[in-house]
Amino acid sequence: MNTSMSRVAIVSGAGRGIGRAIALGLAADGADVAVNYRRDEVAAQETVAEILEMGRRAVAYCADVTDYFACEAMVNAAEDDLGPISILVNNAGVASRGASVKNTEPDEVLRLFNTHAYAAWSLSKLVLPSMRTQGRGDIVMISSAAVMFMAPNSAPYNMAKAALEALAWTLAKEERRNGIHVNVVAPGLVDTDMGRRLVKGAMGVEDIRSMDANASFGHVCTPEEVADAVRWVVSESASYVTGQRIGVDGGAF
Repeated sequence: MNTSMSRVAIVSGAGRGIGRAIALGLAADGADVAVNYRRDEVAAQETVAEILEMGRRAVAYCADVTDYFACEAMVNAAEDDLGPISILVNNAGVASRGASVKNTEPDEVLRLFNTHAYAAWSLSKLVLPSMRTQGRGDIVMISSAAVMFMAPNSAPYNMAKAALEALAWTLAKEERRNGIHVNVVAPGLVDTDMGRRLVKGAMGVEDIRSMDANASFGHVCTPEEVADAVRWVVSESASYVTGQRIGVDGGAF
């Protein structure tokens, strides 16, 4: 980890789960953090409070990342409050409803695409002007192991995450000459609110921790384990890493 980091990060969907762990991890490494949230202000402010206790700066910004102009207002405000952005983590995400292609409504496809892919495109576009001036920039896309096996009854999610990764590979080639690293971190099942809902709906599992015994290394992946991959890939230890996909799935996929 880079313990001497002095950078400004935006983490979308940072109030809870993986996003919260990433925001806290980056702050622990010395970054100031713009904490994005859509609905749960209490959770976002709790994340901010923990970062402030570390001695770093943090501000919570309410913005629906599927709205380009809301993203623009958030980026402008974050740069005014904290300074030029040099780390962007596109983490905000939602799950699909588990229907077949035949039984999926068009709005469901658009909702997933807009949340995962269009939002990442918007935020990446908006931070690039200031990021290009920072010497080094990092954009990290939080994808999913789902892209590796494209399970049935998940077309909206699979399509959206595949589009997110396509954006990453394109952007990595475009921005390498500007000192900007673009990478993908792709977890499998993670112990978050979304993960708990997923295993309950798909498998009838009431307690996700009951799956620990059969999981890699004896436990379901934690948000902090995903955050550790992000922390590494934006650190000086990964100074020659771009256009890569890091699976955080215990070798399951």
